[in-house]
Amino acid sequence: MKMTHWLAAGVFTLGFGVANAAPVSGLPDFTQLVEKEGKAVVNISTTGKVREQPQQQWNADDDVLDLFRRFGFPVPPGALPQQPGAPRERQVQSLGSGFIIDGAGYILTNAHVVADADEIKVKLTDKREFKAKVIGADARTDVALLKVEANGLPKVDLGNSEALKVGEWVVAIGAPFGLENSVTAGIVSAKGRNLPDETFVPFIQTDVAINPGNSGGPLFNMQGEVVGINSQIYSRSGGYMGLSFSIPIDVAMKVADELKATGKVTRGRIGVAVQDLNEDLAKTFGLPNTNGALVSSVDKDGPAAKAGLKPGDVVLKYNGQPINNTGDLPRHVTDTKPGTTVKLGIWRDRAAKELPVTIGLLDSVEGPNKAREYKGGSAQQEDSQRFGLTLRELAPQQLKALGIKYGLAIQSATGPAAKAGLMRGDVIIGVGGTDLGSMQQLRQLLSVVKPNDSVALRVMRDGATIFISMTAPAK
Repeated sequence: MKMTHWLAAGVFTLGFGVANAAPVSGLPDFTQLVEKEGKAVVNISTTGKVREQPQQQWNADDDVLDLFRRFGFPVPPGALPQQPGAPRERQVQSLGSGFIIDGAGYILTNAHVVADADEIKVKLTDKREFKAKVIGADARTDVALLKVEANGLPKVDLGNSEALKVGEWVVAIGAPFGLENSVTAGIVSAKGRNLPDETFVPFIQTDVAINPGNSGGPLFNMQGEVVGINSQIYSRSGGYMGLSFSIPIDVAMKVADELKATGKVTRGRIGVAVQDLNEDLAKTFGLPNTNGALVSSVDKDGPAAKAGLKPGDVVLKYNGQPINNTGDLPRHVTDTKPGTTVKLGIWRDRAAKELPVTIGLLDSVEGPNKAREYKGGSAQQEDSQRFGLTLRELAPQQLKALGIKYGLAIQSATGPAAKAGLMRGDVIIGVGGTDLGSMQQLRQLLSVVKPNDSVALRVMRDGATIFISMTAPAK
């Protein structure tokens, strides 16, 4: 069975041709839209080099060598593996899509389409070709701005992605699988989608057929206005399966304007990690609904820590604007100019409060924290039969490796703990907004949880901190 995975929609080897389809009676007619706007859609081909490390080669069959080892015979001369040679460079070509936003030669596409490219060529529908240079690229939003030396080029009309409605017809133009100037259509399936590892883009989900090579191409509404940049697909096979995702054009143009002005994008940060609230967690914190962003960890030297924000706080408002889900908070923060002071409306200890926070500067691309191992060391075990937890204290060197003052590693999770999603290897570091300092403290905190009530455990998993709601069993 092939693994389900997220794919960028657009780097693919070069292909040929496109077939035209006649309009069908009773369905929307896209012919005028394509005729008017299609001239501003371009094909982008790139050439680059990748470095490959040759794999080590064996002079004899591995099975034969294994027989020699198992029976204690000396390995024949020349049968040992040869050391790999020096890395080799290999030239690669790929193809994506883009569209002209300014007659002076400015083009929008995806950052991954032109990543690591040594040469970029842009081809128009009238067969003219230009060499392009990258004005700037932003990996966080996957937006790149290119420039070709030309004037009077056809350009697209830009729309308002906020005005899109679910169920509305949309059209994509691009080069799927290298087939130039292909047109596909569908409807808006959802708005404001948060994708894995993508916290800065509220994606537009559609059922428009998008495939490798479509990346960077425009998504049009029925008025012939660009409302998005086609960027990703969700696929088990590597091809289209009915789930396509586009970057809203208002997000892309904000990035493009900054790239054009400075060549880079400046973003704000407050230094927190947040997670979604579910019904159990909301009930545990005394909230009437699941709106808001639950703070799971706070950078000790970040702006949020200096303002007094703590793990277990729930951010409900940002400068008066409601935070309906986790993705709203990072997008508001990154859109705020560093140095600006904003007011966070938070929920703490079952009461609403307000904290002023001065926004810091988000310097570089920050990936997810790497998982850190914790093995061995002295430990004492505690079997909590009521919740199904077997725990052990971490040794000082393990705490130092994890960057925490105290933690209890889960050795096994059964019953309520397993049902909550806790697992071996998780480290419990707090309950609600309270940091743990001893096994006895956790025992006391769990002892007061009434049957069928929930408790929010703060847990480290794979280097990240999250809250998990665990319900006490009925007597």
